[in-house]
Amino acid sequence: MKASFWRSFPLFEALDDAALRDLGTIARPGGWTAGETIFQRGDTGDWLLAIDDGRVRLSLLTQGGKELTLRHAGPGDTLGEMAVFDHEPRSADAVALVPTTGLVILAADLARLSDRHPRLLPSMARYFVRRLRETTEQLESIALYPLEARMARFILFTLRQLNGDGLPDVASLSLQISQSELAAVLGASRPKVNRVIQTLTAEGALTRDGDTWRCDTTRLLALAEPDAD
Repeated sequence: MKASFWRSFPLFEALDDAALRDLGTIARPGGWTAGETIFQRGDTGDWLLAIDDGRVRLSLLTQGGKELTLRHAGPGDTLGEMAVFDHEPRSADAVALVPTTGLVILAADLARLSDRHPRLLPSMARYFVRRLRETTEQLESIALYPLEARMARFILFTLRQLNGDGLPDVASLSLQISQSELAAVLGASRPKVNRVIQTLTAEGALTRDGDTWRCDTTRLLALAEPDAD
């Protein structure tokens, strides 16, 4: 794999070319069919996955038997890195929603790589800090913002993952998740999410074009901060 491929993953983007070349030598291909479990909460976390293609749902099963969706991951995302870093069991379930492929890196191989390339561990630490900030923002959205703002913030967050911070005035988004899955992410019921989508469409923030949404980022930014005026 070329260095540009590994730099598409935030976990490794700060590494130099030599480290990325060595990273490619320890990675092994893996594949999962739609509906197949990649790992479960409590499993030994001795490897991580860099997703090349597909989509994965990370979730928790509540004591009442309900599934709580934490996030969806796709190409450019890594899974299982936290357990590899702190040597604790997996903290969530990971299931492939569509046929998914990626590269598997064993914790032992990654540890040996970090001995040869000291910048690896600081790079991982910065990644975890970024993820912690994103999680804090998501929890803040659920706790403090109305559903319309939560929806706008979720779409903007997803667009920034795809386009970076410099969002265009109009951006296209193919979300590829059901309204039920979206409702689980936003902490709301499916009917409420459906009504919010209709509201955002009526306000011109979203325009449906088949399986793609055309997103007016200026309108979404205004909706994401309802008390900003």
